[in-house]
Amino acid sequence: MAAAVGQTLFFVAILAAAVVPFWPVYRSAEFLVLVGVTLALAAVISLAGVFLRLSSLWILLLVVVAFGVFGVGLAVPSQALFGFLPTIGGLRELVAGVALAWKQLVTITLPVGAYQALLVPVFVLLLVGGVVGLSVALRSRRPEVALVVPVVVFVAGIVLGPSEPVLPLVTGLLLLALSVLWLVLFRLRRRRLALERLTRQTALGSRAGAIPVAVGASRAAEAVVVHRSGNRAVARRAVGGTLVTLLVAGALGVGAASVLAPQGARWVARTAVIKPFDPRDYLSPLSGFRAYEQQPAVDSAQLTVTGLAPGQFVRIATLDTYDGVTFSVGSDRTSTASGTFTRVPTSFDQSKVTGRQQTVGVRVDGYSGVWLPTVGQLETVDFSGADAASLRDAFFYNDSTGTAAVVGGVGQGVDYRLTTVAPTQPTSEQLAALTPGDRSVPTPSAVPTSLKTALESYVDGVDGQGARLQAALDGLRKNGYISHGVSSGEPVSRSGHGSDRLAQLFTDKLMVGDAEQYSAAAALMADQLGFPARVVLGFRSESSTGGSTTFRGSDITSLIEVDTAQFGWVTLDPNPAPRAIPDQTKQDPNQVSRPRSVIPPPQQQQDPQVDQTQPQSKQDNPAEQPAWLGVLLGVVRIAAWVLLVAGIAMAPFLTVVAVKARRRLRRRRDRDPVRRVTSGWREFEDAVVDHGIDTPASATRSEVAAAVGGRRPAVLARVVDRSVFSPDEADPADADRVWKAVGEMRVQLDSRLTRWERFKAAVSTRSLRRYHGRKASKR
Repeated sequence: MAAAVGQTLFFVAILAAAVVPFWPVYRSAEFLVLVGVTLALAAVISLAGVFLRLSSLWILLLVVVAFGVFGVGLAVPSQALFGFLPTIGGLRELVAGVALAWKQLVTITLPVGAYQALLVPVFVLLLVGGVVGLSVALRSRRPEVALVVPVVVFVAGIVLGPSEPVLPLVTGLLLLALSVLWLVLFRLRRRRLALERLTRQTALGSRAGAIPVAVGASRAAEAVVVHRSGNRAVARRAVGGTLVTLLVAGALGVGAASVLAPQGARWVARTAVIKPFDPRDYLSPLSGFRAYEQQPAVDSAQLTVTGLAPGQFVRIATLDTYDGVTFSVGSDRTSTASGTFTRVPTSFDQSKVTGRQQTVGVRVDGYSGVWLPTVGQLETVDFSGADAASLRDAFFYNDSTGTAAVVGGVGQGVDYRLTTVAPTQPTSEQLAALTPGDRSVPTPSAVPTSLKTALESYVDGVDGQGARLQAALDGLRKNGYISHGVSSGEPVSRSGHGSDRLAQLFTDKLMVGDAEQYSAAAALMADQLGFPARVVLGFRSESSTGGSTTFRGSDITSLIEVDTAQFGWVTLDPNPAPRAIPDQTKQDPNQVSRPRSVIPPPQQQQDPQVDQTQPQSKQDNPAEQPAWLGVLLGVVRIAAWVLLVAGIAMAPFLTVVAVKARRRLRRRRDRDPVRRVTSGWREFEDAVVDHGIDTPASATRSEVAAAVGGRRPAVLARVVDRSVFSPDEADPADADRVWKAVGEMRVQLDSRLTRWERFKAAVSTRSLRRYHGRKASKR
């Protein structure tokens, strides 16, 4: 009993080391509690199976009971009653999490804490893997095979974990050291048991008269002394050699990892899984800029925000992808530079962002759309109200661009609180000294030639990258005029920011537009100067204070952000100040509306905020297939996967069965009657070995028959001996009777076993390891 408990504790320690890669996935107290309790459950179930001699069916039943009783409290604590009692809703999420939580875990931002049912994967791995591994370690003849379970858990932690590992060398070497020590200890145990058997055989031989009693007793005592002293010496050498090997291997591994570090990012599952939110399914929010300047939105409250600094910007979306028609919100589906939209279960780590932490409250009034207004770099978001849980489940955030989204959109009445970091911005005196940073954005396409020409004139004679950028923005502010073109009192100003509209901006006699055009043009100019740049759409009011600020449609604006080596992303305003526009633009409106052979601009939409939640690809969807065909295809797909997995899992066993069948057929078809008789005996002896009956390799047929027991094996042994040693030729009929008897005795051997034991005998490789040579001898 003490040995079993010791082995259990040792294996639990190995599993605990193997689960360390899951820590950066969860980073919560609930995870630590789950690991401790689940390992204890696995140990109790496995020890109960050993001491009570429970069958595999009872073990499975205990695992299912533990899963149902403890699963909700450990893996879905938010659904547990009093924090540990299972509930109907919790059991539903627990069972669903077994199938769904694996993919959800790789489509969400880390760490996930105890969010929803995302603890289920590690709970299932530890409970099932712990019981299986401990059962193998405590009840099988090859306890070393149990190490497969910790390796699987360790690899799963890497695959499901972050792309940047936490202490990978330490955790890997720890698991390696414990695993090697496990192998060494069981090797020593097997040697000790072999010596003990030898000692007992020596003592029994003396009692049976094989050797004098006094001599036998003396040899037995000597064997015991040699066994104990030799075993200790071997143990010392084995453990010492193992420790030296581990130290040398660890030093070489650490040195190699330091010198030969991998060049690229580590591949994990989350880098290959397509995230469930794709911004390409939604219209560019910048295309709906003019809608905020029209009635009724222009004078209506859109957002009410508390906790803002004076003049602080509220971001709706960051647009970093320009295709010559629109600036749009990018994603990793189009370019890795655009970052990834992921769910936020707990918080984002913004410790690398230099700035001021602040808490901001937002109430949505007239605003609506899929893009959630935020401030700065987000750390946490907390929704309130009856829809808080559903809003949180639908919330996605792109930390690379600072853009947030809620699938399904938000509308009037939504309240939420943000904890953010407002990045430090340079002063106006520091702008000229800025240099481009090392961030990347998708390369813009179809940049107008007239924009490049205007940029050259703005920066002519200016030295320094920061100074050239400032000169370009000054050129826009100096030459540009603001007009939304939505009222009768304003000059004509066409909406849109495609390459044709931006070309018109620089080719007309007067540069007339609004923030939609100027921000797009400024971002393209900054890109031409070497600065990674993007457009940022949002609200800004100069009257905002630390109290409550109400943003109206007229407060909409569009700025740019450029990446700098000194401050990271810096927000710049390229828009001209409102001023009177010369009368000539009113007298000749055709100057800005002359037809051109260019790409048509996006159509003016009355309320694009609402349309943002509709996928652009909706009109291109093919005709829906019949429901029965979808169900049939789904069943066929699932069946195909099941057959594939079953085929892969059964391939080794089927191979063993096929090899034995071929060996049996070859033996039975031997043309020599004597060899066919001896081959029949060898087939019987191989069946005996595969059924778990130990027979020495040099044992005679009579000794093998005695080990099996019964009259028929003894009769078969005598028949075979007579056929082999008789001077007369063997009768082919005798060979047929031998093979018939062998088949009947195989059936008798199977009848003594359970179904599982018959399966193990069928796929056992013990007889294959004893078989050397293709032809049976006549002996």
